[in-house]
Amino acid sequence: MVTSNTVQKARARARAAFEAAHYDGLCTVTERQEVTDERSHLTTHRDVVVIQDQACHLSFETITAANQSGSAAEITQITKLFIAPDVTIKPGSKITVVQSGTTGDYTRSGVPAVYDTHQEIILELFERWS
Repeated sequence: MVTSNTVQKARARARAAFEAAHYDGLCTVTERQEVTDERSHLTTHRDVVVIQDQACHLSFETITAANQSGSAAEITQITKLFIAPDVTIKPGSKITVVQSGTTGDYTRSGVPAVYDTHQEIILELFERWS
């Protein structure tokens, strides 16, 4: 008989195995938040780090479009972040990832695909705060 506790332990082991095998990067998540000065009551925006040094993995996939326009095929690169399933990254956040000696700034694109062992978030290059 499989109990709820047995399933939870199996999921925890699967998550630990996935993280040990895949996570080779670290990310920092920064949000642009409104801050009100208590004296002047003026509201400004400030960069606030909400997650720091979170283990993760960046994956890059190049896709060549089947439809060719003109003489060259269109090539698209998809950047995907693998991160723990319990991490919440708000849309519009800046995600700085350090992996293999390279640092890149990205932002979340779309809704994450969340699994028991991890979540996958499609990223876009971060250009500026919106």
